[in-house]
Amino acid sequence: MDNELTSLGIIFTEFYYWVTVVFMFLIHVGFCMYEVGASRYKNHTHTLMKNTMLIPLVTITFFFFGWWIYFAFVNGPWIIGPLVDAPWATPWSELMGAHMGNGVHQDTLTVDDTAYWARINGVFWAAFLLFSWTAASIVSGAVIERIRPSAFWILAVVIGSFTWIIDASWGWSWNGWMVQKLGYHDAYASGVIHAIAGGFALGVLLVLGPRIGKFRADGTPRNINPHNPWLVTIGLFLIYTGFWGFYVACNIPVIDVYGSAMLDVEGKSFFSATNIYLQPTTLSAITFNFLMSLSGGLMVAYLVSDGDAFWTYSGGLAGVIGASSGNDLYHPIQAMLIGGGGAFIAYKMHYWVENRFKIDDAVGAVAVHGYAGFYGMVIAGFMLWGYPSSPFEGYASISPWGQFAGAIIMFFVLGFVPAWIVSKILNGMGMLRIPREIEMVGLDINYESARAADADEVAQAIREEAERGSAA
Repeated sequence: MDNELTSLGIIFTEFYYWVTVVFMFLIHVGFCMYEVGASRYKNHTHTLMKNTMLIPLVTITFFFFGWWIYFAFVNGPWIIGPLVDAPWATPWSELMGAHMGNGVHQDTLTVDDTAYWARINGVFWAAFLLFSWTAASIVSGAVIERIRPSAFWILAVVIGSFTWIIDASWGWSWNGWMVQKLGYHDAYASGVIHAIAGGFALGVLLVLGPRIGKFRADGTPRNINPHNPWLVTIGLFLIYTGFWGFYVACNIPVIDVYGSAMLDVEGKSFFSATNIYLQPTTLSAITFNFLMSLSGGLMVAYLVSDGDAFWTYSGGLAGVIGASSGNDLYHPIQAMLIGGGGAFIAYKMHYWVENRFKIDDAVGAVAVHGYAGFYGMVIAGFMLWGYPSSPFEGYASISPWGQFAGAIIMFFVLGFVPAWIVSKILNGMGMLRIPREIEMVGLDINYESARAADADEVAQAIREEAERGSAA
């Protein structure tokens, strides 16, 4: 970095993504609090540790192969072209560690590779890693109180380091085949995070089955209310806060749109933030639309749920998710109305599916993320019909059929189907669900028994000490 302006741009971008990672960490804190608050006391520790341990498992697997998939699979592969070489993203690359960008030692890298990726690679990798945690955590909430931790961790790696990053490569990169051929547009991940995670959760739930006691003999559902609604509230507000970092991480902070790395227009410069597709946008635009879609979701969810706190907060999240596909281009009033539609669909679909198909989604994750995300992709196809999907020539424009095809790919092809297959295999091996007798007494039985034994031992020691004192 021998040019002062270039150096400033690279270092600012490095710091920008580092800050987004810190904010996005709050999403996982929020999910842990949210799930523990939604579970019953007898399952608290199991719920917490199940979600906590996906962090190291997804992180390590994402380092070894997830990051490489993002760059290598943009053509399918073999849908529109072969695997793409991505030497900076292989786990043995010199750029997957400390590097100042001053020279090339790996024969598969170029000087340009090291100049750009030396400072950006780690923070960009971490931003996508936090998206991976989010996808796995969405599934975690839906399956609480009955899944074996080992089974969940296998499923977390499948979605966190494999299926979601394939969909990001296809539809959430500037040169992904879905963007090129379908005109797919999903700026803030209605589909590539939320719909795939919702579809994945549905695939698991279909095999896993409901919690004991969820449905009456006549098939009508019982309410299993959150143990601690205040913990759920704080958790959801932390998810809202982390979502700011999520939105910001979906942008590239500064780039010369007319520069040689982009449109290469001689004699012109236009510096701007861009979305993930390298289309110019502003942080002001997404600030307007994030808050308006959140507000639309909160208001509609409050009305349709008759003021139920759990669904009001969840509806706010569904509102943001429903509008996220096009929140870089919507007018704020559009974002508000679309957000309200997302909350309405999530609430109504949750109870319809629960009653019709006996699906026990403990926290409404399939509805809030899956159905609202699917709706968000489809509605963007109509609202943004004809808009360019990319600043580059030859790409398909945004359309209802392109967005609907994208929604099917995200929710069903890469979400529901892999989850159902892996869950069926785990279930066939007796590895998916906790034994019935353990589920009834609580998944924390071993932990609570050990705590009780420790407490009895301390109490006995206190009694013996008191008796010795009396004798003296």
